[in-house]
Amino acid sequence: MTILSCGLDEAGRGPLAGPVTAGAVILPPDFPVEILNDSKKLSEKKRTYAEKIIKEQACWGVGIVDQVIIDRINILQASLYAMKLAYEMMLLKLPGWADSCGISYDCIEAMADGTFRPDIPCTCRCEPKADGTYRPVMAASIIAKTCRDAIMIEMDKKYPQYGYARHKGYPTAAHVKICREIGPSPIQRFSFKY
Repeated sequence: MTILSCGLDEAGRGPLAGPVTAGAVILPPDFPVEILNDSKKLSEKKRTYAEKIIKEQACWGVGIVDQVIIDRINILQASLYAMKLAYEMMLLKLPGWADSCGISYDCIEAMADGTFRPDIPCTCRCEPKADGTYRPVMAASIIAKTCRDAIMIEMDKKYPQYGYARHKGYPTAAHVKICREIGPSPIQRFSFKY
């Protein structure tokens, strides 16, 4: 029985603004794993390069849950929902990807970073800090972070006074200060304390 390993991770649980994103990744057997690490430990340049290779060679999906849903269901549930969406997107690509790689499989087993299991239709283990030890989770963390960073750079063009390209919505002193001075931006998470 051939089992494919899928990594799941999110990006953006801590910010005061913008979405939470998640990645789901199955790596091929010959993937250049030396390019992988926890996304937070890679430089932007290395992260961007790794994202390109992951998207070219792996089977992957991204889930995005915006601030409105985050405020409605809370950040933990939104993170798990983003993982579910990422997994579903990855599943849609899986048959074609497996055929193109000459990979046959019987089932998928997933590993999610953290202690809570997303609602996905396969065996899923949870492990804190899996994004630093488990290669498919490292890959998932990379595509989740690069996706979210790209969204926040776009948001910076719409709302330049908030500095989203610099801090990506995280609670820096400058971000908190501008929110207090001119009010929240349209992508602010109102369930978070400032």
